[in-house]
Amino acid sequence: MSSSPMKVAVTGATGFIGSHVLTELQQHGHEITALVRNEAQAEIVAAAGATPAVVDLHDRPAVVGLLGGVDGAIHTASPGDETSADLDSAVVDAAIEAFAGTGKPYLHISGAWVYGSNTAITEESPFDPPAMVAWKEPIERRVLDADMRGAVIVSSVAYGDGGGAIPGVLLGSPQDDGGNLIMLSSGQQHWSTVHVADLANFFLRVLEDDSARGYYLVGNGLNSTVAELTEAAATAIGAPGAVPGSNEEARARLGDYLAEVLLLDQGTAAAKARGELGWSPSHPGLADEFRHGSYRAKQAAASD
Repeated sequence: MSSSPMKVAVTGATGFIGSHVLTELQQHGHEITALVRNEAQAEIVAAAGATPAVVDLHDRPAVVGLLGGVDGAIHTASPGDETSADLDSAVVDAAIEAFAGTGKPYLHISGAWVYGSNTAITEESPFDPPAMVAWKEPIERRVLDADMRGAVIVSSVAYGDGGGAIPGVLLGSPQDDGGNLIMLSSGQQHWSTVHVADLANFFLRVLEDDSARGYYLVGNGLNSTVAELTEAAATAIGAPGAVPGSNEEARARLGDYLAEVLLLDQGTAAAKARGELGWSPSHPGLADEFRHGSYRAKQAAASD
């Protein structure tokens, strides 16, 4: 493990995951240059102690120039729409140009949905991506085939600190006439999840370990059912409980693309992350966070 301070470029540093990565790296002495879109974001990252660099991530010469002045880079930015593939591809191209032959680390975020339905996912599992994420694997392959220390960190559904888009979907579930939250389909599908602070700690471990490269799947191993998670979300918002929905209701509510990934049945033990880098999750699971933690506190504060 390398403990000497590094200069690290981070994209997405104002986002849910990226902001936690920023904090984790700073707490371990690393110096962050945050690549942001505009002055408003620049003020946010500057207040967090990072050096802002306002840049269009599609501007390859500009990004290459910025990466030339750092010891490593972490890419967590994502528009979350049809432009995501182009953004990821542009950042990867810039990283390869800047880091080729240097041995500098480039850490690229991905998501477990690329594996499709599989309750025992490992890094060797076949890819079976739904349409929403089918573009990811070819770009990630370029990261790993390049002449640099490339790592693709495959995140499970991230939650914690009262945030995250997918926990928000459960908290915002429609309610039946009795006030019960309506589950995504039967609720029998499992989700692999990870607390965002535990995920950020894994980014730190990969960054600091010169031998870390390739795919790493990150999840806390709880692999709860959506039924359990929605029941817990009901507790967070003060609803009486949760009832099964249907595939049709989920698709009508969320659209086909998002519904398809949230209906996947997934689980992982993240054995490689634990075994190779000594990582282990230290935060409560999502159901506990809903029942007793940050989400319940946030809902209570909102209702005051």
